[in-house]
Amino acid sequence: MTQEKQNTMKIEKVEIAIVGGGLGGLTMAAVLDAYGIKAHCIDRDIPTDQATETFDGRTTAISAGSRRLYDAIGLWDEISDQACPIEQIRVADGDSPKFLHFDSIETGMGDFGWIIENYRLRRALINRVEASENITYLTGTTVSKLSRPQADGITLQLSTGEALHADLVIAADGVQSACRQWADIKTRDWSYDQTAIVCTVGHELDHENIAVEHFLPAGPFAILPMTDDENGQHRSSLVWTEHGGDSDQILGLSDDEFNEMLNIKFEGQLGAVKAVTKPQSFSLNLCHAKSYVVPNMALVAEAAHRIHPIAGQGLNLSLRDIACLAEVLTEARDLGLAKGSLSVLERYENWRRRDNLTMAVVTDGLNRLFSNDLAPVRALRTTGLGIINKIPPAKRFFEKQAMGLSGKLPKLIKTGRL
Repeated sequence: MTQEKQNTMKIEKVEIAIVGGGLGGLTMAAVLDAYGIKAHCIDRDIPTDQATETFDGRTTAISAGSRRLYDAIGLWDEISDQACPIEQIRVADGDSPKFLHFDSIETGMGDFGWIIENYRLRRALINRVEASENITYLTGTTVSKLSRPQADGITLQLSTGEALHADLVIAADGVQSACRQWADIKTRDWSYDQTAIVCTVGHELDHENIAVEHFLPAGPFAILPMTDDENGQHRSSLVWTEHGGDSDQILGLSDDEFNEMLNIKFEGQLGAVKAVTKPQSFSLNLCHAKSYVVPNMALVAEAAHRIHPIAGQGLNLSLRDIACLAEVLTEARDLGLAKGSLSVLERYENWRRRDNLTMAVVTDGLNRLFSNDLAPVRALRTTGLGIINKIPPAKRFFEKQAMGLSGKLPKLIKTGRL
């Protein structure tokens, strides 16, 4: 683009531009809408493509705390019948006879969480954003360039030829965030040399709303309860972690060979098992931004952090980011402060950084501990599981972590109200 064209380009001045239309970006838009804050949401994908099982065959674990956020913005009623409650959690280590058992009845705090297919949650969020009067939803659109021609905002040149000048850019564009790279925010990251094989499995016996996390030397083998399909077929979401090379071999199996391996791994606990969706694979890595903010820009969700999925807390951390940032921006609006000012945004960063970093360290440590097959380490783990099972305060601590109800919580998650 020539300098002359840049000078004559019509630039629309907007309050907030959200870059990214995944679960994080769409939830950010829906929460801002609920607070009456106007924003543009820029989504590289087309809604009709996103809201299908073939676009994303994964599921998401929505913790009890995250459910409060969706309740507060009036979205939970639209998705609750598609979300399967987690009433019990069982954590097993290899072939050890001992396992941790968490039961929601014992906590008296309700279900630990819910499992829902990503595409169903995305569809509900798309419908909400499209119907909003506060959100301008730009689909099939990418950001081709960011610049700071003035001190009071950031200009985004779009693939459509249009341009926006935003007081605040919220980067929700994923772990490879172009916004983060433009802002020259460095990350700490490393690969786990593990791959998650993900698919939905149909099975003979009812899962009874029990989530199972089986730790094996290559990584966790998680079986997460899902709602039955329209034909009454019992279903679960499988997250099967293997080393990179081994995962390639598994994904290269025929359907019959893959199902045969599934039945060996499930050990008959749900009767006969078969994959009902095509297995997909995702490389696992840790990534944590050294800063979440610069003037006029804030990182949320995987643009700020990605953790190992061992505890199923990735999206839940992202939702706490979103609830916190929305609360900070609402207070800034009420006080007449500039939403993109560094002093406002640093409050968000200071609030969220410790929680995210703590969970990154914990999940990294758990993966390293349980993926270690040395005999002394196995013995120590077995003893530890037995001790935790017998100490109620220790169990309550882990239960609150699983429910997303520990630490300093934004009010959307603490109270479930705007």
